[in-house]
Amino acid sequence: MSYVEVPGARVPIRMWADPASVEGSAMRQLQNTAGLPWIKGLAVMPDVHYGKGATVGSVIAMKDAVCPAAVGVDIGCGMSAVKTSLTANDLPGDLSKLRSRIEQAIPVGAGMHREPVDPARLYGFSEAGYGDLWERFDYLADEVKFRRDRALRQTGTLGSGNHFVEVSIDSSGAVWLMLHSGSRGIGNELAAHHIGVARGLSHNQNLVDRDLAVFLAATPEMDAYRSDLFWAQEYAKYNRAAMMSLLKEVVRKEFRKAKVSFEQEISCHHNYVAEERYDGMDLLVTRKGAIRAGSGEYGIIPGSMGTGSYIVKGLGNEKAFNSASHGAGRKMSRTAAKKRFTARDLAEQTQGVECRKDSGVVDEIPGAYKSIEQVIDQQTDLVQVVAKLKAVVCVKG
Repeated sequence: MSYVEVPGARVPIRMWADPASVEGSAMRQLQNTAGLPWIKGLAVMPDVHYGKGATVGSVIAMKDAVCPAAVGVDIGCGMSAVKTSLTANDLPGDLSKLRSRIEQAIPVGAGMHREPVDPARLYGFSEAGYGDLWERFDYLADEVKFRRDRALRQTGTLGSGNHFVEVSIDSSGAVWLMLHSGSRGIGNELAAHHIGVARGLSHNQNLVDRDLAVFLAATPEMDAYRSDLFWAQEYAKYNRAAMMSLLKEVVRKEFRKAKVSFEQEISCHHNYVAEERYDGMDLLVTRKGAIRAGSGEYGIIPGSMGTGSYIVKGLGNEKAFNSASHGAGRKMSRTAAKKRFTARDLAEQTQGVECRKDSGVVDEIPGAYKSIEQVIDQQTDLVQVVAKLKAVVCVKG
């Protein structure tokens, strides 16, 4: 589908979703966003839903301003995927051992490594820039400086919520590895700190929605935020790279006889800020629950727990600020999902997938999410599908 344009106070809201299907709370957030004095454009992806602070599935382009809540609290959250030389025929009938090996190698939930991962011992890990990342740690906000050890030991860890590690099979029978995570505790604390700072600034006091408080260019607060933001985005990238290295090593050991090889990794943020140029203007583009989909750029759009996911190639649609959705998108809150579904429902909806099926992850049940196929169908002018994947192993925090 093409987009639907909904009038906004300062800019129109371009929606790759049926406005009637979007909950009222999310539409109010979008209308408030479209009324910000600094906004130059707003695009809404088909996985749109209400989010804390700002709408998930929104792409916000502003001139000389950025809204930290529109990035979200998991700065740099995103996806990585890689195609392997394995095929479905190489996989055993019982995948519980493989899942167990992955869970042993990659700490999940609040877990972390006992000692920081050694980048020199990570399979295929590029150390370029990794040392510099930690040299810049002392320049972060004072509020997080005591977190250095934890941040080091959380590098290469999954977290919880909608984060996951999956082994999937595409329609040709090829096996893929895929994971979803972000900047862990350090990114969350940096985000919370700067959102609090922004809310207290004088130019934000008369906003209709104070959650949309912004930093303005050429101010100390903006400089501090950009420094911390870009550090956290880079940390998230290395976190996923370390996890993927650990995951590849598990697969190499489990399928030693097959001598597994891996193609080029695909990796993309979906909670982040980028400096981009549109209509002759240098803008700060914030994607919260959206990936960049420039012409020819590869991206990953996952479905819900254990369902289908898509590898896509961007079509470079500037009306969407070269963006696409970041996933299926929730159709009900975690609280609502826990009230509606049971562990038995989860087991039924994840048949054929080796994964947790207990009450602790019921809020991630496929029934709590939109149809990934419908979400893909709504953005055919944003991305081209390269591969469709079906999960056979799903590790959750």
